[in-house]
Amino acid sequence: MSYPSLKNHFLIAMPQLADPNFHHSVIWVVEHSAEGAMGLTVNRPSSLTVDDILEDLSIEHDPLTGRHQVVQGGPMRPETGFILHPSTTEEWTSSQQLMEGLQLTTSRDILEAIAAGHGPNRSLTALGYAGWGPGQLEQEMLDNTWLSVPADAATLFDVPISERWQAAANTLGVDIRLLSGDAGHA
Repeated sequence: MSYPSLKNHFLIAMPQLADPNFHHSVIWVVEHSAEGAMGLTVNRPSSLTVDDILEDLSIEHDPLTGRHQVVQGGPMRPETGFILHPSTTEEWTSSQQLMEGLQLTTSRDILEAIAAGHGPNRSLTALGYAGWGPGQLEQEMLDNTWLSVPADAATLFDVPISERWQAAANTLGVDIRLLSGDAGHA
């Protein structure tokens, strides 16, 4: 069975998803193809701050404001950082346009620019990522593990982290707290 790509969609964890890595999660799907999928959880705050990351990388900086958030992006490779930020005219060493107005950068040069006050004025750094093998995400969708909705940058930057799960579901017109995990199949 072929399943449409969920790239640039939010996966919204159904209430019954008990896995502690994904309970009440919202995941931005960065890649999705027949080979599998990769996404970044955008609503699990990290105990680290961007200041902590800059200090760990020995990048000189003045303390940053709360406009630069850090989240636990997923259980895979938590030592790796993925920086979601509004698109800029600046060229970064390792960056890709996800959609109109939003880029994903994984290179140190963006952190140096943020520290120097020349980078994007807001960002979300995800430490680690979530990954699915071939067919795994499709099966989880059939098992009613996730809802999906087109992703939007406003949820990342304008909605408080603690409200993103409900806000993403609200775009479907549902109160996710009231949904059942029972799937109906004819």
